Amino acid sequence: MSSQEAQGLTGLGVAVLREEGRWRVLGLSPKVLTSLREAERELRELRSTGAAFGLINVDDEFFVVVRPGPGGSRLLLSDATAALDYDLAADVLDELHVEIPDPDELDDDEEPWAEGDFSILEDLGLPESVLGLIVSESDELYADEQLAALARQLGFEEELADFEQKSEKADNNRRT
Repeated sequence: MSSQEAQGLTGLGVAVLREEGRWRVLGLSPKVLTSLREAERELRELRSTGAAFGLINVDDEFFVVVRPGPGGSRLLLSDATAALDYDLAADVLDELHVEIPDPDELDDDEEPWAEGDFSILEDLGLPESVLGLIVSESDELYADEQLAALARQLGFEEELADFEQKSEKADNNRRT
């Protein structure tokens, strides 16, 4: 168990599948909140005939889009500075061959910035420029709100909301 698992991260990881013109949203294990390798493994095991990608929201602080392919995964990290505090974000930067920001070189008022492939969902109908706008709203929107905007743009907002509602209900039932 990593130190982050011991800290009780909150968040949600989902697989989004586009098959036969329909969207499906499936849950990923909580392990994806701390491990890029686990997220890639779980997404590859789905063996979808259509497009498949993962959306991971960690502590409502940042999100990651993971899209496995034959030559490796395409990735987008909404906030590179999250790598200072979160293993998953550090894993993504490492995979992208981007150095983790030096905390001593960051200004207190410096805006977070994204790293990765902004065209990751372009073939599904989300232009790079629109994804860039969604990501740039990190100071106004939490990660879950950014992912809802992404889902709205691609047309699976209802499926994502239904999954989140079912997931929340299941969590509440486990607590009682």
